[in-house]
Amino acid sequence: MTSATDQNTFFIGGEYRKPEGSGRITVISPNTEQALGSVPDGTDADIDAAVAAARRAFTDADGWGGWTADQRASAMERLADELDKRAGDLAQAVSAQNGMPIAVAQQLEAVFPQLLLRYYAGLAREHAFEETRPGVLGGSTLVTSSPVGVVGAIVPWNFPQALAAFKYAPGLAAGCTFVLKPSPETVFDAYIFADAVAAAGIPEGVINIVPGGRELGAYLVSHPDIDKVAFTGSSSAGRSIAEVCGRLLRPVTLELGGKSAAIILDDADLDLAKVGEQIFGATLLNNGQTCFLGTRILAPRSRYDEVVETFAGLAGSLQVGSALEPTTQIGPMATSRQRDRVESYIAKGKGDGAKIAAGGGRPQALDQGWFVEPTIFADVDNNYAIAQEEIFGPVLSVIAYDGDDDAVAIANASDYGLGGSVWTSDHDHGVAVARRVVTGSLGINAYLPDPPLLSEG
Repeated sequence: MTSATDQNTFFIGGEYRKPEGSGRITVISPNTEQALGSVPDGTDADIDAAVAAARRAFTDADGWGGWTADQRASAMERLADELDKRAGDLAQAVSAQNGMPIAVAQQLEAVFPQLLLRYYAGLAREHAFEETRPGVLGGSTLVTSSPVGVVGAIVPWNFPQALAAFKYAPGLAAGCTFVLKPSPETVFDAYIFADAVAAAGIPEGVINIVPGGRELGAYLVSHPDIDKVAFTGSSSAGRSIAEVCGRLLRPVTLELGGKSAAIILDDADLDLAKVGEQIFGATLLNNGQTCFLGTRILAPRSRYDEVVETFAGLAGSLQVGSALEPTTQIGPMATSRQRDRVESYIAKGKGDGAKIAAGGGRPQALDQGWFVEPTIFADVDNNYAIAQEEIFGPVLSVIAYDGDDDAVAIANASDYGLGGSVWTSDHDHGVAVARRVVTGSLGINAYLPDPPLLSEG
């Protein structure tokens, strides 16, 4: 078997196979703008082979589909152990490719997949996959929980390991098999992950990995032997995927970004010495390239200038530099195309009449890399493009409100509904406001997705 360090193969059917095509994906460092290396570009034939391997693993009597929940859970825990051994390499690979500050990669990308694997392994052991229930007519019904089958999972570049795990961890617990398509911007960490899968003794074909671009993703979505699609990415791509899956009557899970609100209540403590780290994590984590961030800062009009000054001070204090430096807090945008996108929104904000309170340009001391200064806009109307459209960079908009009702109305006046936060010295007040915001989840005085502990006993 070829080592995972030989990045001229694909991980299909539990082994490293030569690609069907001759195309290559070249990864460019966002820190230096120099090529980091290349891997094969997947073809339709490679996807065919990966889907076939996943189907065999799912349907074989002695394959993954026939394993008990406890057996699957044990295998998942072994995979978590193997990822622990490779945590440093995973963090380094991710940071080098997408510009994620290495400190963030070490805390999230190198840790969160293992947390999810162990969490869902525990759920698998707890869950009653079969139970007999009495019927209303006097009989009984055997109720079973069955895996959906072969899942096509399309993974974005911003958190390639964590967002892949959000797909495969619950699916593996249920008994599904997977074809993962990493983003072409982040492919090297996928080889490290494949090495961990092989070392953990995951059966052949349960997890298959074929990197490629949008066309390959479209082929995977429409493949006749895929049972479900899981996708994280842009709204435009999500709409296309939803249309295909709707036509095929194929289940699909979509996570398409956010424009979350961070609501600063009038009693919030804005002392950065106390809450600076929490505010940073909830609004600017991973260079602003995080879908759940509160990029709309809703400030009470009575404290508006203070809020703007606080966030401008935070932005100006952040260490901007190479993602591989341990002290870096804001690294580069993942691609030159992404930097162009962020800069175009900064121009839109200025054109609409918003005022730059901090940042707005490129760091003068960095002449290489796709860097953008952390940028704070004041005097923003919630109808401006910078307040309604996802920028996916270190750009925050401060919007004034009058009273809780107005804050909730502004927070809900968005096409997105993913995350958010409420900042207050009165926890009960914060929860009351949070309950009124129409979004997936909210944090009080912080925000980070946190799976709940399993029940005891």
